[in-house]
Amino acid sequence: MNKPADPFLARLSDHDKPLPVSDPPHGNAHRGRRDRLAADLAKASSGEPLVVLSFSGREISRNRDNTFPFRFSSDFFYLTGFPEPEAWLIMEIDPDGRHRDTLVCRPRDDEREIWDGIRVGPELASARYAMDASVSIERLQETIVQALKNKSTVVTPLASEPELDADLRRWMEAARAQARGGIQAPSRLLDLGEAVARLRLIKDSHELQTMSRAAAISAQAHCQAMRATRSGLAEFAIEAVLLAEFRRRGAQSVAYGSIVASGPHSCILHHRAGDRLMRDGDMLLIDAGCELDGYASDITRSFPVSGRFTSQQRAAYEIVLAAQQAAVDATRPGVAFTAPHDAAVRVLCQGLIDLQLLPDQSLDAALETGAYKRFYMHRTGHWLGMDVHDVGDYRTPLAPGMVLTIEPGLYIRPAQDIPEGFWNVGIRIEDDAVVNQTGCELITRGVPVDPDEIETLMQEDWNGCTLD
Repeated sequence: MNKPADPFLARLSDHDKPLPVSDPPHGNAHRGRRDRLAADLAKASSGEPLVVLSFSGREISRNRDNTFPFRFSSDFFYLTGFPEPEAWLIMEIDPDGRHRDTLVCRPRDDEREIWDGIRVGPELASARYAMDASVSIERLQETIVQALKNKSTVVTPLASEPELDADLRRWMEAARAQARGGIQAPSRLLDLGEAVARLRLIKDSHELQTMSRAAAISAQAHCQAMRATRSGLAEFAIEAVLLAEFRRRGAQSVAYGSIVASGPHSCILHHRAGDRLMRDGDMLLIDAGCELDGYASDITRSFPVSGRFTSQQRAAYEIVLAAQQAAVDATRPGVAFTAPHDAAVRVLCQGLIDLQLLPDQSLDAALETGAYKRFYMHRTGHWLGMDVHDVGDYRTPLAPGMVLTIEPGLYIRPAQDIPEGFWNVGIRIEDDAVVNQTGCELITRGVPVDPDEIETLMQEDWNGCTLD
């Protein structure tokens, strides 16, 4: 029975009422993804019925009664758009691909909502999230055990979390206990992650629109960081600029821990912002991106703290920029994922030879020996989507709708055989690329990469609060 309307809330203005629970970010597209998943699984099931179990995740304790901010399972959110913890998606799939979808979620709770915020509740979940049914988490076991009856296969994340493995074992035992009544329990397990990864690798129009918005937000944050950078500031002050701009423009979170690395730190690939004071003569490397509606952006820019490149910094920077362009030119449908990397490495290697940072030798010899790996030791990109290092088989040729990063770099540490002007010059240039019919589109160029344009931007006034 629905609770009577609260007369106090009825008297409040719309401005004063608690915010309504948001709709799924991609509307009915989440239902369409479940349709495609069901069709794929039915096709591979040899005419046997299946059940899909997907969990949104639990809140994780930070210390005592304080939890980390909740972040849903990417696969679960991809299929449902439902943002709350302790929720389950149950899909019962017939051999012909028809499916019945049930969302199990927390009930409405007036007391807890005072502390933690409004819940959707099973009463509203079915219609809002395009489900066939929704039930309270209090009925989780009976609902899942019922769904397991006479199914051949359970499709669920495998070996992802010990508690989930224990839950599944308990539910399977309960289903097997009904064998004497003529009930068949599932006898096969399949990994849901592998099945969903094939879908997530190709982004639909809703996903690409969200990722473009996330990219634009992150680009503006990088521009603000360039304007704010100056000698005497700590790295974490620039991190604060990034975080403020992400939130100010509507992003819910960072997509990963921001890297803000100055001077010698610019040669540490995953350096987190610290209290080091930046100095004129330093390079500053920022690798940061926001998360918007569950989707990541990922941008890296490298620039001089002083606002002017030295001749050595510019020479190294222009090699990395040329390498990125070679990788961009190689990013097109039908090529191997490794093609952009191979193109970038050839340019980086030749550039290192030209700068005499590698011994005088032919390009082919330097490539064969891997001598360049002293200065460039990572790959040139990765899949991007709901996770910053997104799911997908890297053996898959590029195709329209895939999104990847293109991020070559050079990291030149002090050494006796390296001219001092190149010491502690760490440079990475990273953009997010959407593969299209003829090549790729970079969606993160709202922040400049041309060295002259970077210097011009850094002369603009910082329009934020004081950072001193």
